[in-house]
Amino acid sequence: MRFIFFAVLLTGALLAENPMGLQFSGVKTTHVMSDGKRQGVVIERNTPSSCNHVWINTEAIFSGDYAGKDVPKLCQKSFVTTVGKIQPMNIAQGVVTVGEIEVLDFIKNKANVAPNAYILVDARKRDWYEQMTIPSSINIPFDEIEYDEAIPEDFERVQKLLGFKKAGDTYDFTHVKTALLFCNGAWCAQSGLAIEKLIKIGYPREKLLWYRGGLQDWLALGLSVVQPQK
Repeated sequence: MRFIFFAVLLTGALLAENPMGLQFSGVKTTHVMSDGKRQGVVIERNTPSSCNHVWINTEAIFSGDYAGKDVPKLCQKSFVTTVGKIQPMNIAQGVVTVGEIEVLDFIKNKANVAPNAYILVDARKRDWYEQMTIPSSINIPFDEIEYDEAIPEDFERVQKLLGFKKAGDTYDFTHVKTALLFCNGAWCAQSGLAIEKLIKIGYPREKLLWYRGGLQDWLALGLSVVQPQK
């Protein structure tokens, strides 16, 4: 009995220390909604109990409309597959590409703990963001990451959120945040364009991370989202 109790404790400790365990334990965070209110969210894989009995085999996973005919509709998702332009695995030299586990770890152990040093960025335009996004992300539309004399306040907001400032003809990135950017999916160019613009103005590449899979992969794996605009 003592051994079983110790094994349970050890398993819990390993899950807590190993980022792989976050997909099972969930990640608690908060999201600032469009009205300014903060909403608590637990990011987890939302799997209906009836889906736990779908076996991983060729007939269940890759048959019919990709999902086998005996797989419950509740356990399936549909996506448009003919949009956008497929993005490369490496968006820019020196910028690290990450997956879902790294995003969960970034939210829990970096952005939640040190928001002045880390930020999760949804680089899509506002209408995309307001429909759905990854919990705790901040919307910095890719088309606002450059100075526009007509609307200077947009770029001023970008500087404030990311932690850099004007320094003569250039910018001071001394206290800039490490930013993890994403957009709609592997076919979406918006986060790539955002990274390209940041690099162009001198943003340190080692301070940039890119989640290539974006919202489509996030949803395909059943991970939690929020709707900022309600």
